Amino acid sequence: MSSMTAQEERATAEAGAWLARLQRPDLTGEDGMAFEAWLAETPANRAAYRQALDVWHQYEAAAAEVLAELEAPAPRRPAAARSMATRRWMVGAGGFAAAAAVALAVLPPMITQAPTELYQTGRSQHRSLTLADGSTLHLNAETRLSVTLARNERRVVLEDGEAIFQVSADKDRPFTVAAADHQVRVVGTQFDVRHREGAVSVTVAEGKVQVRPAGRAAARPVLLVPGQQLAIAASGVAKLSSVDPQEAFSWRSGRLVYRDEPLSRVVADLNRQFDQQIEIGDPELADIPITGVIVLDDAGAVTQRLSLMLPVRSVPSERGLRLLKK
Repeated sequence: MSSMTAQEERATAEAGAWLARLQRPDLTGEDGMAFEAWLAETPANRAAYRQALDVWHQYEAAAAEVLAELEAPAPRRPAAARSMATRRWMVGAGGFAAAAAVALAVLPPMITQAPTELYQTGRSQHRSLTLADGSTLHLNAETRLSVTLARNERRVVLEDGEAIFQVSADKDRPFTVAAADHQVRVVGTQFDVRHREGAVSVTVAEGKVQVRPAGRAAARPVLLVPGQQLAIAASGVAKLSSVDPQEAFSWRSGRLVYRDEPLSRVVADLNRQFDQQIEIGDPELADIPITGVIVLDDAGAVTQRLSLMLPVRSVPSERGLRLLKK
């Protein structure tokens, strides 16, 4: 068995540090970019992180035994027995160093149930984060979701809002997103999930995803491939269509793209992006269809452009701006 090189030892130590750092609830987009840059530095870094994840899973699988040994008094045993017990935790050549580095950072949470982390954004806020498995999430404004990374699965519950997921492939741990009463299941792909007021839409850019009603394992799932969108109304009526995925992702770059969407939905989306709120002053305006691209610079400029596209005008209000018929 060959010993690890200095580069491999450094990569192993850094992998353990990254695994712990990516569990922190105050993780920022800059942290995620730094992690991706570290992975891209050398093949050794990527290999070390994969080994760190494997060790993490092995510790989680042995959680009950580890906890029992920690709680039990340490009896005096012959040297040969102690040596055999020590070898039980080794995971191959060079693996014990990885196990030690990871154990110091993440063993306490691993001997309990897999933790669930809550992430959310407020009005006009966007957030990007990288999970411990290497997946990245981009949260739109006013979004709330929870993430649980367990040994056999990765679970996200999108309570409300919209997020783009770039899922790291792991055939042994499917990635699921629960939204309203539907579940999205993937292994590795890029897709957008929107959950607003009981309605759910799933748009796929890469890979494949399955969408099925939650709690109904016998229900036949809908398989989506790149360029497809499944929109499920709050009433349960579903519509499958072909779309440009980048239109669904456009909010990340400061644009909103609409095709025959009612003004009421457009205004609701805009009010999540700006502190200055827009009101529809005349109920007859709510159903006016809009097709076009809206640049998210500021609420005043947006309403001025809307007045050029639609028979509306804007006036100041207590909350911000009110739209009225021309």
